[in-house]
Amino acid sequence: MPGFNPANFTVAKAKPLPVVLLLDVSTSMYGDKINQLNAAVKEMVSDFAGAEKNEIEILVSIITFGAEVSLHTPYTSAKDIEWQDLQVSGATPMGTAFSMAKAMIEDKEVTPSRAYRPTIVLVSDGEPNDSWQQPLRDLVNDGRSQKCDRMAMAIGSDASNDVLNEFVSGTENKVFTAQDASQIQEFFKFVTMSVTTRTNNQNANVVPKPEEVEQLVEQEQNQQPDESEDEFI
Repeated sequence: MPGFNPANFTVAKAKPLPVVLLLDVSTSMYGDKINQLNAAVKEMVSDFAGAEKNEIEILVSIITFGAEVSLHTPYTSAKDIEWQDLQVSGATPMGTAFSMAKAMIEDKEVTPSRAYRPTIVLVSDGEPNDSWQQPLRDLVNDGRSQKCDRMAMAIGSDASNDVLNEFVSGTENKVFTAQDASQIQEFFKFVTMSVTTRTNNQNANVVPKPEEVEQLVEQEQNQQPDESEDEFI
């Protein structure tokens, strides 16, 4: 009979579920748009932290594009993120952001093979001002990144639906259009529910259908109590 070996009693390491946000921080996002975006992402990260389980860790990475393309947040467990508000500047170098996201997904040291299928989320209110066609096609059609779930939101009428529609091609998702900044929260509720639902599935690689997510969001909203009834008068 073999002797006691404490190494035989290790706990399995949580499997990562990566979420990559590509966020437009160009000067056209100034004011209510960036304020609503900051609030929505902060709430989403908090909800992700609450949905994490022992066996699943939601990793969030944020790439911003404006005056420069920046890795605002490298992959970090949602529960460990200390949110720093985004600031606006510059133009819309979306193509470079696509290239950065592609490099992150393809690098197995950064996005390990044991991870669940990543979700990539794109938010923009304008047209790319750099070369975007090839970087986007590489992201959508080639390598590991083509297997990612992808969601996109156009803010206002100046956003490029051609680019965003191509971004979500190959998925069942449609581009979410926010006519004003107040609808940014609605989109991120959808993203939150889509990701957190996967943590409850037997196979977290299975992405729920958009209509299923919409029903879950509606059910959650209907279950929220009327705070006015609980006020102390």
